[in-house]
Amino acid sequence: MPKGNPSASDTLTREDLIEHLNGDLAREYQAIIAYVVYSQVLDGAEYMNIAAELEKHAAEELQHALIISKQIDYLNGQPTVQPMPVKVSSSNKEMLRADLDNENNTIRNYRQRVRECEQLGEYAMAELIRGILVNEQDHQTALATALGIDVPNVERP
Repeated sequence: MPKGNPSASDTLTREDLIEHLNGDLAREYQAIIAYVVYSQVLDGAEYMNIAAELEKHAAEELQHALIISKQIDYLNGQPTVQPMPVKVSSSNKEMLRADLDNENNTIRNYRQRVRECEQLGEYAMAELIRGILVNEQDHQTALATALGIDVPNVERP
């Protein structure tokens, strides 16, 4: 997958969008796996509420994966079957921090994807991704709250 954002002078193609959406799909798979595992292995009374929330996040991430897969198919692409790597830890805080870092990256990427969809005139797809962004930002807020930190500002400079 190419690094960085296309500049205004670059010509984005549908093939580029398929490639970028497959990166998003790999992150959704990563999130599903992480949320399933982390929700079950978090321990301690102070983590029980967030553990239950992570179970809900796993189901929402599956819905995101289905939406993204459908959009890749719509563009005549082949959805990936490979997740991004999942961080393994026995520390509750490290697991939650890994989830938060992943959500931050996902939000950054989906914001870029909305711009790319609009650049290609794929306005309905952009709206679907905006809906996913709402969920991802809710996940980000829940994780930051569980870690006792402010919600990170993930805008790129």
